[in-house]
Amino acid sequence: MTPHIEAKKEEIANIVFMPGDPMRAKFIAETYLEDYTLVNQVRGIYAYTGFYKGKRVTVMASGMGMPSMGIYSYELYKFYDVDTIIRIGSAGSYTEELHVFDLLLVEKAYSESSYAKVQNGCTEDILSSSTELNTILKETAKEVGQKLSVGTVHSSDVFYKEKNEYEKLRQNYGCMAVEMESFALFHNANSLGKKATCVLTISDSFITKEETTSKERETSFTAMIELVLEASLKL
Repeated sequence: MTPHIEAKKEEIANIVFMPGDPMRAKFIAETYLEDYTLVNQVRGIYAYTGFYKGKRVTVMASGMGMPSMGIYSYELYKFYDVDTIIRIGSAGSYTEELHVFDLLLVEKAYSESSYAKVQNGCTEDILSSSTELNTILKETAKEVGQKLSVGTVHSSDVFYKEKNEYEKLRQNYGCMAVEMESFALFHNANSLGKKATCVLTISDSFITKEETTSKERETSFTAMIELVLEASLKL
């Protein structure tokens, strides 16, 4: 056990899916997993371990923001010997090509955050996800007929920015959307020799001003969920 996870080591699978929202973790377990067990509820961060088509997986919330993702992903990698974490979250679109409910596979995350520098002195502001995992996800998307955009995301420390310069982020770094966790996840994976990637569902758009409701973000991102679950069968 750790200060933030009460599960025993053997209760966490080698593959972990991490939505931000604890209620989305609960929805995934109840909807898609068999013989699942609630293995963590410290601070309301639910984690469930069960089986998807015979594959043992864990679904655990990360909470919001890089500090929260940083804590949980580090503990899973370091103390629970987790090999693979796939973040499944929501994002705001920075481009007219991505609309509400579209899927984005994150190959790189750009951030102004000091997370990596403070954690171990890393000064990179663009970090990459696992090529191996991304290849499997792209192959699976083709097999199931799921459209999957691929690119760079902006991992922000701030949700309510007084001045949002998303056009510059798109132009200077190729950021297609914004979220708040991937950069910390990728840093921990790269630092500890583990694997990580992220699949996002567009929940709102800075271009068209479309947006989803909180209930839709909890229960309607099924295309993303089903894609990563199917991909896990190849891991």
